[in-house]
Amino acid sequence: MSDLRDPAPYDALLLLSFGGPEGPDDVVPFLENVTRGRGIPTERLKEVGRHYFLFGGVSPINAQNRALLDALREDFAGHGLGLPVYWGNRNWAPYLTDTLREMTEAGHRRVAVLATSAYASYSGCRQYRENLADAIAALRAEGLHPPRVDKLRHYFNHPGFVRPMTEGVLASLAELPEEIRAGAHLAFTTHSIPTAAADASGPAGEHGDGGAYVRQHLEVARLVAGAVRDETGIDHPWDLVYQSRSGAPHIPWLEPDICDHLEALHTAGAPAAVMVPIGFVSDHMEVLYDLDTEATAKAAELGLPIRRSATVGADPRFAAAVRDLLLERAASERGIDAERCALGSLGASHDLCPVGCCPARAPRPAAAGADSLQP
Repeated sequence: MSDLRDPAPYDALLLLSFGGPEGPDDVVPFLENVTRGRGIPTERLKEVGRHYFLFGGVSPINAQNRALLDALREDFAGHGLGLPVYWGNRNWAPYLTDTLREMTEAGHRRVAVLATSAYASYSGCRQYRENLADAIAALRAEGLHPPRVDKLRHYFNHPGFVRPMTEGVLASLAELPEEIRAGAHLAFTTHSIPTAAADASGPAGEHGDGGAYVRQHLEVARLVAGAVRDETGIDHPWDLVYQSRSGAPHIPWLEPDICDHLEALHTAGAPAAVMVPIGFVSDHMEVLYDLDTEATAKAAELGLPIRRSATVGADPRFAAAVRDLLLERAASERGIDAERCALGSLGASHDLCPVGCCPARAPRPAAAGADSLQP
């Protein structure tokens, strides 16, 4: 095997995700896990969970992670990469601590971690690292010796992430009537977060004015819009907009909201729009409800023709991108300078989160960072 196809020092990959309920009885316990420590009453959680109840209490995220697991295993096997792939969640079964315990008992000593979040932010990176640290501490308290964990870099601008989204936009545009297709606007959507969290996202040198979170999303929007222009010859107007706000009204969050943006497009005379959920790896609940249900209903109310393009999901090119990320990091850990695939002007993200990267309000231990204590 070539040095650049050798996964050493890694002996396993962990797919780390958010988790979601898989039936009506799971919804409130799941939301209790998500909001633990905030003192939110059960009745309020039932109200928040209405989105899940509309879909039988089932979030699509777990099924989508199972599909991604299958795609990763198929890709690894097809390229002679005999590396087992595990899956753990932050907020629902299979829980991260249980999965890491299983990996420990199987004898794994060095684990690469892929989080199902492509961008820098506290909730999209640092919090996953805190959960890893919590799981490691729990296993040590049990007398176990958990493996070292290394989180793979952000992949927002990897071609295996960008290209499938581009094709999704092209397919959505093709579904619009020909007479309005050329004038369609592209609304690139991602999860809204508090502006203070956005400003503090990424390494300390990138803080301020939306931080790395906004800059990275704008970069992906430019890459996708540019690729669509190159393939169609049409320069579609585009904007970065936000969805799924969940915070208190008095706290500033990133705006505009997708529904407000659709109203503005309609008022300005836009003939059609395509919603492009670049902030999400798969079609989980925020996509299924906030875009396919709520925003689509708003567009129908306005009489604005609209389509929603596909997320990356378990696309084989994304699975191949994960393999790239794993092998480049493995080579780097062995002191080999490997090619790091990245489109656009921002370049490949850091391997090791530096001190001050996406800080929490109250400092907590986090694994896989420059300030982490490794096993």
